Amino acid sequence: MNKKFKTLEEKRDQALQGGGTKRVESQHKKGKLTARERIHFLLDEDSFEEIGAFVTHRAKDFGLEKEKYLGDGVITGFGKINGKLVYVFSQDFTVFGGSLSETHAAKICRIMDLAMQNGAPVIGLNDSGGARIQEGVVSLGGYADIFYRNTLASGVVPQISAIMGPCAGGAVYSPAITDFILMVENTSYMFVTGPSVVKTVTHEEVTSEELGGASTHSTKSGVTHFSCSNEIDCIHTIKRILSYMPSNCEEQPPQIDHYSEPAASKLDSIIPSNPNQPYDIGDVIEGIIDRDSFLEVHKNFAENIKIGFARLAGRSLGIIANQPAHLAGVLDINASVKAARFVRFCDSFNIPLLVFEDVPGFLPGTDQEWNGIITNGAKLLFAFSEATVPRITVITRKAYGGAYDVMNSKHIGADMNYAWPTAEIAVMGAKGAAEIIFKKEIAESKDPEAKLKEKEKEYTELFANPYKAAERGYIDEVIFPSETRDKLIKAFAMLHNKVAKLPKKKHNNIPL
Repeated sequence: MNKKFKTLEEKRDQALQGGGTKRVESQHKKGKLTARERIHFLLDEDSFEEIGAFVTHRAKDFGLEKEKYLGDGVITGFGKINGKLVYVFSQDFTVFGGSLSETHAAKICRIMDLAMQNGAPVIGLNDSGGARIQEGVVSLGGYADIFYRNTLASGVVPQISAIMGPCAGGAVYSPAITDFILMVENTSYMFVTGPSVVKTVTHEEVTSEELGGASTHSTKSGVTHFSCSNEIDCIHTIKRILSYMPSNCEEQPPQIDHYSEPAASKLDSIIPSNPNQPYDIGDVIEGIIDRDSFLEVHKNFAENIKIGFARLAGRSLGIIANQPAHLAGVLDINASVKAARFVRFCDSFNIPLLVFEDVPGFLPGTDQEWNGIITNGAKLLFAFSEATVPRITVITRKAYGGAYDVMNSKHIGADMNYAWPTAEIAVMGAKGAAEIIFKKEIAESKDPEAKLKEKEKEYTELFANPYKAAERGYIDEVIFPSETRDKLIKAFAMLHNKVAKLPKKKHNNIPL
């Protein structure tokens, strides 16, 4: 019996070694943690339970049968983060470069199946050279098995992908399907085809970092939601993301009892007297939500719209806000898609939506039209329209044209709509409207410029205010900015038990 116990101890020890001391040292020299170290820092102390530690590959070609490692390049199991159950897989670059084999994929699929059955989030710590080429189509099938489960799990349990090393070729599509992607600056990258293939096909000279590094994907492509300075920062961000959401679509988001009021704000004086002067919508958000509770998502991408998680009187919220400090807060392709994706996530997991609106319209130009601003703008409209969670809009200043409709207006199902006295709700800006409505009168005037200003003022007084919309019931209440927090707390509490059902259907056909 002692011999059998000793065999088990030896195998456990062997599984803990990964690819061996030299490869572990190489990983550390690159500024990267090992797969097991990542799990250690991610999960609550002593909560990790490993599944499949003794699994090995079954390949026999190219001499692989002579080289086997327990675990086969991925550590899988379950544990807790802040006391809540999660499932995790962590790819081990020290074993075959973290490459995905048939059994490697099967281990990942196993924990994804368990996560779906038990209603808990899945966290993937990706650090892989891609498919294990020696296994051929079997490894490709393994990727597809994972993609299929990612799709089935979408909207059922939260899925988070942390890219902590290479992620190339087919490997990128699993993270792309998940809810949030985090990358680590200077040590991680993602791309479908690498620099060598790019050079061969297009003759472009580009580095891995330029092609698919954290900076590139957080600013240019929008593929990654969070760019983290190091792996520990990445792990802390994962924990913070999870703190705002429920474990599955059947639960309500967490509510905390202890929260701090926002710092003394100057909301009543935050809107400039000049309607064309920018201000930072971030100051509005911080002046209303619980102190230090805002976690911005996609911070460096499509900065004309700001999205993120926050708390209001301890309740989790998703915030979507036009940013007048960048491109005047106009909606364009990237901003529409960024916000639409976030709205759909929040709705999937019962997280109420709070919208701050100051939007002059959609960005004009051939670039936008030729690249599909129509269908991309429709994505945001569609996302808000089908959302059944509590939805509240606060119009701080401009709400012009079709963008007024799109930004969670009463007409597309918003539950409560507030406006500040500074709100301007109209078909278009006063100057443009005056030029159209009074075109003939201005042209026939002795002083067209003075006449235009006169008519512009007339239009502003008549329409560029919140009261016409309030008369129609499109705005529920015009409020002082300083009242906003209290009004929102009461309104969200009133909407807490909201029940709304969409028409029966197989699924919708969002304009992709």
